[in-house]
Amino acid sequence: MVKLKVRKFGNSLGVVLPKEVISRLSMKDGGQLYLSETSEGGYRLTPYDPSFGEKMAQAEDIISRYRNTLSVLAQ
Repeated sequence: MVKLKVRKFGNSLGVVLPKEVISRLSMKDGGQLYLSETSEGGYRLTPYDPSFGEKMAQAEDIISRYRNTLSVLAQ
């Protein structure tokens, strides 16, 4: 667990991520992080778009239903 301190930045509040966290998340200046609410009532910070998994599940469903059609189109 990493303890972060909330600081004032202009009229906003924010946190500074330690170097080891930035490295682990593979973050660069200008990168995006996603904060999503968990079912336990907490929050999760991730570099991956949470809606991407849902979109991929839909794509996999379409691919499996139209596998033969897509195979013919790929030739």
